[in-house]
Amino acid sequence: MKTLSAVPDNAEFDVVIIGAGINGAGLFRELALQGVKTLILDRSDICTGASCAPSRLIHGGIKYLETGEFKLVAQSTLERNLLLRNAPHFVRPLPTVLPIRTWLGGIVTSFRRFLNLGGKMTDRGALVLEVGLQIYDFLGRRARVMPRHSLSLSQKTRREWPHMAKDVVATAQYYDAAITQPERLGYECVQDALETAPNCEAVTYVVPETFQSGQLVLRDVLTDEVKTVKARVLVNAGGAWIDQINTILGNPTKYIGGTKGSHLLLKHDDLFRELKGRMVYFGTPDGRICLAYPFFGHVLVGSTDIRIDDPDKAVCTDEEQDYMLRMLADLFPGFHIGSEQVTYRYSGVRPLPATNAADPSAISRDHIVHEDRLGATPVLSLVGGKWTTFRGLGEEVADRVLALLGYPRSTSTQELAIGGGRGFPDADQHTAYLDRFASSFGLPRPRASVLLDRYGTLARKIAGFCQEAADAPLRTLPSYTRRELMFIAENELVRRLSDVLYRRTTIALSGAMTPAVVLEVANIIGGTLGWDEREAARQAQDAWREGQQRHNLQGEFPLSAETPEILKA
Repeated sequence: MKTLSAVPDNAEFDVVIIGAGINGAGLFRELALQGVKTLILDRSDICTGASCAPSRLIHGGIKYLETGEFKLVAQSTLERNLLLRNAPHFVRPLPTVLPIRTWLGGIVTSFRRFLNLGGKMTDRGALVLEVGLQIYDFLGRRARVMPRHSLSLSQKTRREWPHMAKDVVATAQYYDAAITQPERLGYECVQDALETAPNCEAVTYVVPETFQSGQLVLRDVLTDEVKTVKARVLVNAGGAWIDQINTILGNPTKYIGGTKGSHLLLKHDDLFRELKGRMVYFGTPDGRICLAYPFFGHVLVGSTDIRIDDPDKAVCTDEEQDYMLRMLADLFPGFHIGSEQVTYRYSGVRPLPATNAADPSAISRDHIVHEDRLGATPVLSLVGGKWTTFRGLGEEVADRVLALLGYPRSTSTQELAIGGGRGFPDADQHTAYLDRFASSFGLPRPRASVLLDRYGTLARKIAGFCQEAADAPLRTLPSYTRRELMFIAENELVRRLSDVLYRRTTIALSGAMTPAVVLEVANIIGGTLGWDEREAARQAQDAWREGQQRHNLQGEFPLSAETPEILKA
């Protein structure tokens, strides 16, 4: 656990990054690898906000072809291919299926959207999709690691998708990628930086209070400790909160026009089986795009695209849930799809540029870097961007920062593996690697496989830590062990129980979080971080309340912070 007290008062940094979402974390890694003394801070944990609420896709953005954003698609497909190599422990190929309901639909609207004349795509026919996929394959040729697209006609479609709507005349399949644990990948970017550059610092639950004459006053929201640091360059990577942060800094802006995207997790075994590891990516009658694909034994369904003014109020509403379920049921009328199957939901605000566009889905997902000055101090505001292109954005902004500081670039991250992706075995080597890993630490092979899947090659550090003293599976969740969670609490910048349940692990997202699990994990984390029973009880209550308010978890918590004796059970 690292608090603001770890940062010396009046410490001087080349760069201070405000916001540890993926844009900030990626830039922090870039700058640290160039030897730039950098501080990153966040008002919450690493990769909260929109960074923990995406569709969990690493994709080229085929829909951007409709608006002629070829450069963005080319960059996105390149960065997707690089992440498949640099983060193979979390980023994996995802066969993607496009249901087709007509042969010639959408031609006129496609031309109008391409020429920026407006119009909603309510029908993407076979011809339009074939042209788009040909272009997509061509733009994704750099560092290609996956097959080209294919087309299946009616008979094969019926065999593959027996419960799909009968008016689907064909399907097209191409390959994108999915990321299983974006929150951990963001953490690993920060950890890579700290391990590479001991002169860099990362602090969470810290907010800026004022900025004047190169001095930034910071406050720890958990301890109320206040420190002042000096910065030659400020980077505002606050996502949907960029304008609020700039106002605090004394530089009011109106850069952000965010839209809310919500997602659901369904426990639907029949649909899960029919998907067979594939994603369906489909248009809706109102011109939006929806998706569904297998995720930790569930079906991940998304997403909405709704304007929102206050990012702190972003939650998935019942209306959004009903909309997504209705669209999915329209595509799969052969299945019963209902609200009782929803086990988890989440929402985040995309930090898109302010615009008067009537259709939120038409707002560009490309990034913009605004440069302002506060006295002699440059302030860069990172607007837009997405998970797929975070490394490319970090590289671009780092080059701009290096120019401002007069420093040279010393390292490229294009071919540099991230965290547990270093030394991760490819498909041909996987079995032999797993056998060696299990043997080295005396682990049952299934346990070794679980650790490797969760942490990549960082699993070796965790396995070694678990060997150092008596270990045991959790009573409430035997797939985790006590020392596994102790390692995370001790070594992974954890300050709150929610950091572990929602971001360092997939306990919440995979549907495994129950009150009993929360209590047991609170006991373990609390023992590691020095919490007394009352604080552990409070953390447990807060974590469950967060699940109720933001993720639709059901049930009352059987514990008051005033009666924490149950933690001893």
